[in-house]
Amino acid sequence: MRCARDLRSAIDVTKKRSRRQGRSQIRKRPFVIATFAMTTDGKVTTKNFGPVDFTSREDKLHLFRQRALADAVLLGHTSLERDNVRLGLPAELQEMRIKSGQSRSPLRVIVSNKGKIDNRLKIFQSDLSPIIIFSTKRMPRKNQKALQRKATLHLTDARHVDLAVMLETLRNQYKVRTLACEGGPTLFRALLEENLIDQLNLTIAPFMFGGATAPTLTGLGNKFLPASVHCSLIKMRTIENECFLTYRIKHQRGRRN
Repeated sequence: MRCARDLRSAIDVTKKRSRRQGRSQIRKRPFVIATFAMTTDGKVTTKNFGPVDFTSREDKLHLFRQRALADAVLLGHTSLERDNVRLGLPAELQEMRIKSGQSRSPLRVIVSNKGKIDNRLKIFQSDLSPIIIFSTKRMPRKNQKALQRKATLHLTDARHVDLAVMLETLRNQYKVRTLACEGGPTLFRALLEENLIDQLNLTIAPFMFGGATAPTLTGLGNKFLPASVHCSLIKMRTIENECFLTYRIKHQRGRRN
């Protein structure tokens, strides 16, 4: 019951924020909230980008709650293949969304520059919600043919997906006001560099991985961002040995958002 009450309260806050966004500078795109977990030494996965399970049940519930607040959930191709997730929700959160006037589950959005997406992944074996894929015409014909039966494809002539255009498409064509980005670090970094992240939910777990080739939140540690990104801490709570942080990202003036 506490989970349901928390979600109901969060949905009310999200609706109020969405109304304010209608008058804000980001009204052309969704409000983008990224949710990640990392070790105390800053690693989000291993050097092989392999699937890891280093957070608690509470953190997994936290991820579900954030997903339930969104109109759509976004995942990069590499993370999708690594974790092979359906991007669904527990039944309780589905029912809460319905009572709040939302669809049972958020739209599921995949972004991939090359488009070599395996249609046998778990996400394509369920009809939880519509699937939208943003890719390029580099996507092999066989993949296009297989995926168009299970998803809506948006393919661009460019070699890379224009993330700002993708967000505008989600807002204008699919009425997405709040987008939950769940990774991976390559996609998060690309969005961050384009000034397209508005909030970061970050869980710090009590582990250390080490390794120079294990990626951090923004990818490999030896690659600097083009410019420093300033964050404002708006919420913090601890549950046993984990720390849950919420940051508002301060947008840089003069850059597209």
